[in-house]
Amino acid sequence: MDNTESQSQTIAKAELPRCFGYGPGKEFYADYHDNEWGIPVHDDRQLFEMLILEGAQAGLSWETILKRREGYREVFFQFDIERVANLSDNYLESLRSDTRIIRNRLKIYSTRTNAQVALEIINEFGSFDNYLWEYVDGKPIKNHWNTFEELPATSPISDRLSKDLKKRGMSFVGSTIIYAFMQATGMVNDHLTTCWKHQP
Repeated sequence: MDNTESQSQTIAKAELPRCFGYGPGKEFYADYHDNEWGIPVHDDRQLFEMLILEGAQAGLSWETILKRREGYREVFFQFDIERVANLSDNYLESLRSDTRIIRNRLKIYSTRTNAQVALEIINEFGSFDNYLWEYVDGKPIKNHWNTFEELPATSPISDRLSKDLKKRGMSFVGSTIIYAFMQATGMVNDHLTTCWKHQP
């Protein structure tokens, strides 16, 4: 493939109709849209990662979190649930001055607490995956929205899941965060009808 052909393919891909990820400097966001958002996730570690990242987003933009994603993976040991569940107070305190992540004390400490609850869920249901996907009967919910304005911030399912996670002791798992988590992990497919990822 010559350079001209390679460049034309890059341009063609950049011009694909997407829900988000347009513009210079947004390539990382377009890549996330094309290769992750709305694609079913069944790996416990990946599910835990997305739960923590969505919680970290509270009050911020998703782009802000994506730019720090590698930092989160580094400081939380690739989101090894058991290892995160056993982090010391001293280690968590050290993260409050770590610029690789969002340095909010409550969010940092909730990562450990949420990992501890996730382990309890895994012990009860066999996997975090089993527990979460039971809420959608094991199959992604595919919606047919035409504009972003139509997308809901919550749903009856995210309400129920959020309520149960809170009851079990998790934090930063409000219904809006959980609905975003469901979108991110493919439990809900909210790609717009105008988006190339919506197509069969």
